[in-house]
Amino acid sequence: MSSQVAHEKRKQEILEKALDVFVEEGYADTTFQKIAERCGITRTILYLYFDNKKQIFNESIKRFLSSLEAEIALIARDQHLTNGEKITKISEILVEACERESKMLSVVMDYLLRLKASGGNPDEKVRRRTVRMRHILADIVIEGIKCGEFKESSSVKGTVEMFFALVEAAVFRLVVLGRKEAAGLQEALTPFVDNMLNPNFERNIENKED
Repeated sequence: MSSQVAHEKRKQEILEKALDVFVEEGYADTTFQKIAERCGITRTILYLYFDNKKQIFNESIKRFLSSLEAEIALIARDQHLTNGEKITKISEILVEACERESKMLSVVMDYLLRLKASGGNPDEKVRRRTVRMRHILADIVIEGIKCGEFKESSSVKGTVEMFFALVEAAVFRLVVLGRKEAAGLQEALTPFVDNMLNPNFERNIENKED
Protein backbone atom coordinates (compact mmCIF):
# COMPACT_ATOMS: atom_id res chain seq x y z
CA MET A 1 0.00 0.00 0.00
CA SER A 2 1.45 3.39 -1.01
CA SER A 3 1.96 6.11 1.60
CA GLN A 4 -0.70 8.27 -0.08
CA VAL A 5 -3.29 5.48 0.02
CA ALA A 6 -2.42 4.73 3.65
CA HIS A 7 -2.75 8.43 4.48
CA GLU A 8 -6.23 8.65 2.92
CA LYS A 9 -7.32 5.42 4.61
CA ARG A 10 -6.27 6.73 8.02
CA LYS A 11 -7.95 10.06 7.29
CA GLN A 12 -11.27 8.34 6.54
CA GLU A 13 -10.98 6.28 9.72
CA ILE A 14 -10.45 9.48 11.72
CA LEU A 15 -13.52 11.08 10.13
CA GLU A 16 -15.69 8.09 11.02
CA LYS A 17 -14.64 8.14 14.67
CA ALA A 18 -14.66 11.94 14.91
CA LEU A 19 -18.31 12.09 13.86
CA ASP A 20 -19.16 9.79 16.78
CA VAL A 21 -17.40 12.21 19.14
CA PHE A 22 -19.32 15.19 17.74
CA VAL A 23 -22.60 13.32 18.17
CA GLU A 24 -21.80 12.25 21.74
CA GLU A 25 -20.20 15.46 22.98
CA GLY A 26 -21.82 18.16 20.84
CA TYR A 27 -19.88 20.56 18.65
CA ALA A 28 -18.83 22.96 21.43
CA ASP A 29 -17.54 20.27 23.80
CA THR A 30 -15.70 18.26 21.17
CA THR A 31 -11.97 18.92 21.26
CA PHE A 32 -8.96 17.89 19.24
CA GLN A 33 -7.78 15.88 22.24
CA LYS A 34 -11.05 13.94 22.51
CA ILE A 35 -10.95 13.10 18.81
CA ALA A 36 -7.32 12.00 19.06
CA GLU A 37 -8.11 9.78 22.05
CA ARG A 38 -11.05 8.18 20.23
CA CYS A 39 -8.78 7.42 17.29
CA GLY A 40 -6.01 6.05 19.50
CA ILE A 41 -3.46 8.62 18.31
CA THR A 42 -1.77 11.72 19.69
CA ARG A 43 -2.79 15.29 18.93
CA THR A 44 0.50 15.72 17.06
CA ILE A 45 -0.39 12.90 14.67
CA LEU A 46 -3.93 14.26 14.29
CA TYR A 47 -2.45 17.57 13.13
CA LEU A 48 -0.82 15.70 10.26
CA TYR A 49 -4.31 15.10 8.85
CA PHE A 50 -6.36 18.11 9.94
CA ASP A 51 -5.67 21.71 10.95
CA ASN A 52 -8.50 22.16 13.45
CA LYS A 53 -11.80 20.86 14.82
CA LYS A 54 -13.87 22.85 12.32
CA GLN A 55 -12.10 21.22 9.38
CA ILE A 56 -12.74 17.75 10.82
CA PHE A 57 -16.41 18.56 11.36
CA ASN A 58 -16.87 19.91 7.82
CA GLU A 59 -15.13 16.89 6.31
CA SER A 60 -17.25 14.52 8.41
CA ILE A 61 -20.50 16.13 7.22
CA LYS A 62 -19.22 16.15 3.63
CA ARG A 63 -18.52 12.42 3.89
CA PHE A 64 -22.03 11.73 5.19
CA LEU A 65 -23.67 13.82 2.46
CA SER A 66 -21.56 12.20 -0.26
CA SER A 67 -22.87 8.79 0.77
CA LEU A 68 -26.44 10.11 0.72
CA GLU A 69 -25.90 11.75 -2.68
CA ALA A 70 -24.65 8.46 -4.12
CA GLU A 71 -27.81 6.68 -2.92
CA ILE A 72 -30.02 9.39 -4.42
CA ALA A 73 -28.10 9.32 -7.70
CA LEU A 74 -28.80 5.57 -8.02
CA ILE A 75 -32.52 6.21 -7.73
CA ALA A 76 -32.31 9.02 -10.29
CA ARG A 77 -30.77 6.57 -12.78
CA ASP A 78 -33.28 3.78 -12.12
CA GLN A 79 -35.12 3.29 -15.40
CA HIS A 80 -37.75 1.11 -13.74
CA LEU A 81 -39.16 4.17 -11.96
CA THR A 82 -41.12 7.09 -13.34
CA ASN A 83 -39.86 10.55 -12.46
CA GLY A 84 -42.72 11.01 -10.02
CA GLU A 85 -41.80 7.75 -8.29
CA LYS A 86 -38.18 8.86 -8.12
CA ILE A 87 -39.11 12.07 -6.32
CA THR A 88 -41.31 10.17 -3.86
CA LYS A 89 -38.65 7.52 -3.20
CA ILE A 90 -35.92 10.12 -2.67
CA SER A 91 -38.14 11.96 -0.19
CA GLU A 92 -38.59 8.73 1.77
CA ILE A 93 -34.85 8.12 1.84
CA LEU A 94 -34.06 11.64 3.05
CA VAL A 95 -36.69 11.62 5.81
CA GLU A 96 -35.48 8.17 6.93
CA ALA A 97 -31.89 9.47 6.95
CA CYS A 98 -33.01 12.40 9.12
CA GLU A 99 -34.66 9.99 11.56
CA ARG A 100 -31.63 7.71 11.61
CA GLU A 101 -29.13 10.52 12.06
CA SER A 102 -31.15 12.81 14.35
CA LYS A 103 -28.30 13.06 16.87
CA MET A 104 -25.91 14.15 14.16
CA LEU A 105 -28.45 16.69 12.91
CA SER A 106 -28.64 18.19 16.40
CA VAL A 107 -24.88 18.78 16.21
CA VAL A 108 -25.27 20.34 12.76
CA MET A 109 -28.05 22.59 14.09
CA ASP A 110 -25.83 23.68 16.98
CA TYR A 111 -22.99 24.43 14.55
CA LEU A 112 -25.24 26.47 12.24
CA LEU A 113 -26.63 28.50 15.14
CA ARG A 114 -23.11 29.27 16.30
CA LEU A 115 -22.18 30.21 12.74
CA LYS A 116 -25.11 32.64 12.59
CA ALA A 117 -24.24 34.12 15.98
CA SER A 118 -20.71 34.81 14.74
CA GLY A 119 -22.02 36.66 11.68
CA GLY A 120 -21.91 33.76 9.22
CA ASN A 121 -24.61 32.74 6.74
CA PRO A 122 -26.02 29.29 7.65
CA ASP A 123 -28.48 29.30 4.73
CA GLU A 124 -25.66 29.74 2.24
CA LYS A 125 -23.66 27.03 4.01
CA VAL A 126 -26.53 24.53 3.79
CA ARG A 127 -27.29 25.34 0.15
CA ARG A 128 -23.67 24.90 -0.82
CA ARG A 129 -23.56 21.52 0.91
CA THR A 130 -26.76 20.31 -0.77
CA VAL A 131 -26.16 21.74 -4.25
CA ARG A 132 -25.55 18.31 -5.84
CA MET A 133 -28.79 16.90 -4.44
CA ARG A 134 -30.64 19.97 -5.69
CA HIS A 135 -29.21 19.43 -9.17
CA ILE A 136 -30.26 15.77 -9.16
CA LEU A 137 -33.82 16.71 -8.24
CA ALA A 138 -33.91 19.50 -10.82
CA ASP A 139 -32.75 17.06 -13.51
CA ILE A 140 -35.54 14.64 -12.57
CA VAL A 141 -38.18 17.37 -12.90
CA ILE A 142 -36.71 18.59 -16.19
CA GLU A 143 -36.71 15.04 -17.57
CA GLY A 144 -40.30 14.58 -16.40
CA ILE A 145 -41.36 17.69 -18.31
CA LYS A 146 -39.43 16.68 -21.44
CA CYS A 147 -40.94 13.21 -21.62
CA GLY A 148 -44.45 14.51 -20.97
CA GLU A 149 -44.89 12.89 -17.56
CA PHE A 150 -45.08 16.28 -15.86
CA LYS A 151 -47.11 19.25 -17.02
CA GLU A 152 -45.15 21.91 -18.90
CA SER A 153 -46.25 24.39 -16.25
CA SER A 154 -44.41 22.42 -13.56
CA SER A 155 -41.86 24.56 -11.74
CA VAL A 156 -38.37 23.09 -11.43
CA LYS A 157 -37.27 25.58 -8.78
CA GLY A 158 -40.57 25.33 -6.92
CA THR A 159 -40.38 21.54 -6.76
CA VAL A 160 -36.80 21.57 -5.45
CA GLU A 161 -37.68 24.19 -2.82
CA MET A 162 -40.78 22.24 -1.76
CA PHE A 163 -38.67 19.13 -1.48
CA PHE A 164 -36.09 20.72 0.81
CA ALA A 165 -38.82 22.40 2.85
CA LEU A 166 -39.91 18.84 3.60
CA VAL A 167 -36.41 17.96 4.80
CA GLU A 168 -36.22 21.12 6.91
CA ALA A 169 -39.57 20.24 8.49
CA ALA A 170 -38.21 16.78 9.32
CA VAL A 171 -35.14 18.28 10.98
CA PHE A 172 -37.34 20.69 12.97
CA ARG A 173 -39.57 17.88 14.23
CA LEU A 174 -36.68 15.63 15.17
CA VAL A 175 -34.19 18.12 16.59
CA VAL A 176 -36.23 21.05 17.91
CA LEU A 177 -39.42 19.25 18.94
CA GLY A 178 -37.54 16.12 19.98
CA ARG A 179 -39.80 13.64 18.23
CA LYS A 180 -38.54 10.15 17.55
CA GLU A 181 -39.80 10.06 13.98
CA ALA A 182 -40.97 12.33 11.18
CA ALA A 183 -43.52 9.91 9.76
CA GLY A 184 -46.20 11.44 7.59
CA LEU A 185 -44.13 14.24 6.14
CA GLN A 186 -43.79 12.46 2.80
CA GLU A 187 -47.57 12.64 2.49
CA ALA A 188 -47.29 16.42 2.20
CA LEU A 189 -45.31 15.94 -1.01
CA THR A 190 -47.78 13.51 -2.59
CA PRO A 191 -50.48 16.02 -3.65
CA PHE A 192 -47.74 18.38 -4.86
CA VAL A 193 -46.28 15.70 -7.15
CA ASP A 194 -49.75 14.52 -8.21
CA ASN A 195 -50.56 18.05 -9.34
CA MET A 196 -47.47 18.03 -11.56
CA LEU A 197 -48.50 14.86 -13.37
CA ASN A 198 -49.82 15.06 -16.92
CA PRO A 199 -53.10 13.06 -16.96
CA ASN A 200 -52.50 12.16 -20.61
CA PHE A 201 -49.08 10.61 -19.96
CA GLU A 202 -48.85 6.90 -20.65
CA ARG A 203 -46.19 5.06 -18.75
CA ASN A 204 -43.99 3.03 -21.10
CA ILE A 205 -41.41 1.80 -18.62
CA GLU A 206 -41.27 -1.97 -18.59
CA ASN A 207 -40.54 -3.71 -15.34
CA LYS A 208 -37.69 -6.14 -15.74
CA GLU A 209 -36.80 -9.05 -13.55
CA ASP A 210 -33.34 -9.04 -12.01
